[in-house]
Amino acid sequence: MLKDWEQLPEELQLAEVKPYYEILKKKKLSLILKRIFDIVVSFVMLIILSPVFVFLGIAIKIDSKGPIFFRQERITQYGKTFKIFKFRTMVNNAEKLGTQVTVGNDARITKVGKFIRDCRLDEIAQLLNILTGDMTFVGTRPEVRKYVNHYTKEMMATLLLPAGVTSLASIYYKDEAKLLDKSNNPDKTYIEEVLPGKMKYNLQSIKEFNFFEDIKIMLKTVVAVIK
Repeated sequence: MLKDWEQLPEELQLAEVKPYYEILKKKKLSLILKRIFDIVVSFVMLIILSPVFVFLGIAIKIDSKGPIFFRQERITQYGKTFKIFKFRTMVNNAEKLGTQVTVGNDARITKVGKFIRDCRLDEIAQLLNILTGDMTFVGTRPEVRKYVNHYTKEMMATLLLPAGVTSLASIYYKDEAKLLDKSNNPDKTYIEEVLPGKMKYNLQSIKEFNFFEDIKIMLKTVVAVIK
């Protein structure tokens, strides 16, 4: 559920954010259904996919040294910091060896990691984040603080809801890594070109938010992954 306007962090109590807040305030039923769906479906999927978790864990450990999961601080609802779960697809401590965005032919990606990334299997670990409430199935992808610091005032509206595993922006920018691979400065390209483009979709999704629209986006994501 949404907090009262006066209870929001000061960085969200902005004139540019208020219109989005008013839209979501009228969608209480959809917000309740969204959370119930997140809890039930993430719990069931964790049980069903437990053999996949075991298989990926073994493959990752055999392929390279380091932990099974990649944990990194990201930003979610109301600017809260949390640690995201992802199956590790890069060498250990990869974030210290290069940029925080991943380019297409990133040398840090392991052999098993390339397969996992191509099949989008690294993201299924985020079922754990969904179950705990730090994330939701459909919503703005969680960014590191470095990139959130570059949000415009209007972009801050995306922090009214929990960060998501997928979104229209995720679908339309699924080849983001290839785009960044062509850049001499991936961080700058991401902040100045990719982030604003993705945020247009994210902000539009808030304006059109309802529970059944979320289901549509999830189905579109499945089709995009299969393609």
